[in-house]
Amino acid sequence: MNRIAIAASIAVAFAAGIGAAHFVPAVQPAWAAEMMTAQIIHVPDLTGDALGPASPTGFRSKVFVTADGMTISVQDGNVPKHMHPLTNEIQYILEGTGTIWLGDKEVKVKPGDMVVIPKGTAHAGTKPDGRPFKSIAIKTPPQPQGDTTPLQ
Repeated sequence: MNRIAIAASIAVAFAAGIGAAHFVPAVQPAWAAEMMTAQIIHVPDLTGDALGPASPTGFRSKVFVTADGMTISVQDGNVPKHMHPLTNEIQYILEGTGTIWLGDKEVKVKPGDMVVIPKGTAHAGTKPDGRPFKSIAIKTPPQPQGDTTPLQ
């Protein structure tokens, strides 16, 4: 008898959940709101305030596209060593040559290089040879507030 009551309760709860899904709008995270618009972004013209305010280290970053669980931004300048526990990052180096931290080693990069940074991987733009690094950064999922952990 108890098995029949339990099975019936599960079936009723399942049916109620399916029914409620049709009446309650889905809740989406704030980043899920699409910012994808047809546009041309002339990246070489993006300098200074066009990339937002500078951090204390001079680093600037501005998100230009948010869609389908990712963001695309243009970043300019160097950042101290850090990691993102929740966010994967892909950077395409546009300007600047030098050495960056990637994981547990320093590696040389130049314009045209793509740097793949899985979540939890230490990274930094530490030693430019002249001009600081400028890159296009794709982050997936979009980086939530507080997802930067400084490292030594």
